[in-house]
Amino acid sequence: MIKFNKNIVAGIVAGVVAVGGVLSIWWDIEPDVADIKQLSVEQAQTLGVDPVTGFATMTAVISVTDTLLNKPGGYLTNDKMYPSVLMDNMPAFEYGALQQVRDLALVLRNDLSRSQSQSVEDPDLVKAQPSLNFDNNRWIFPSTESEYKKALKHFELYRTRLANPASDAQFYARADNLTEWLKEVEKRLGSLSQRLSASVGQERLNTDLAGDSAATQSTGTASNQLVKTSWWQLDDVFYEARGSSWALIHFLKAIEIDFHAVLEKKNALVSLRQIIRELEQTQDTIWSPMILNGSGFGPMANHSLVMANYISRANAAIIDLNTLLQQG
Repeated sequence: MIKFNKNIVAGIVAGVVAVGGVLSIWWDIEPDVADIKQLSVEQAQTLGVDPVTGFATMTAVISVTDTLLNKPGGYLTNDKMYPSVLMDNMPAFEYGALQQVRDLALVLRNDLSRSQSQSVEDPDLVKAQPSLNFDNNRWIFPSTESEYKKALKHFELYRTRLANPASDAQFYARADNLTEWLKEVEKRLGSLSQRLSASVGQERLNTDLAGDSAATQSTGTASNQLVKTSWWQLDDVFYEARGSSWALIHFLKAIEIDFHAVLEKKNALVSLRQIIRELEQTQDTIWSPMILNGSGFGPMANHSLVMANYISRANAAIIDLNTLLQQG
């Protein structure tokens, strides 16, 4: 019979817990925002091509997707082992960034790579976009990582074809295509802003059918509703917004490069740069060991409301930018 020394067992357990604690702290470190302009130039030189229109946008998409898969600890959302199974901040961050990648991938497939609605879809984007919509929390075969790596591969193939003059791949930097993506961004940030603001709980009037007296909805809702984010989800929503903003900063910086002529013509470059500046503040260092949830004007800070402020300001500016692109 094998006899176990209690002290040895306790030491092993304590060691595993300690190592896991260190790893969880390391893996929870959020990735920095990359310099998309410099990265585009470097990767174009590596590939031996010129950074044509669309190259910066695809570099941003590739960079964000690659970071999600290969940062310290790798992709953590679907991990079922200690310590990552106990972590929730980084998985929430990953999900927020993933949603932005998915939105842009859809617009790339449907609009940015096509000259008109009757034109043929790009074959690489046709394969990349569905792969990104794969379940973000699957660990058995096929795993989430394997599907997202497929998407990454096809993004890289599309970018290489873009830079090849003999290829049929296209990226159309037009104002109407840009507005299609900005509409997706508006909806994403609007939802995040509402969920962040609900951290303190508030009563809201039902405005679902406002503006159309003939409008109807499938299920009736109360005219006065109490909206409040669950205490258990406060930090998840916060880090989802943080990850979403992190990815969006990369994409907006790429848009500034690829759509420079369009934005300059509409006198919208400064507006775009201000949006980027607002979102960059969402990445400031968090000095508290946990996400605080003080009430309204109470004595304790509310990190969710601070994040909601930056997100709302950026979203309002994006709505104005979209209007300017459509009418300016």
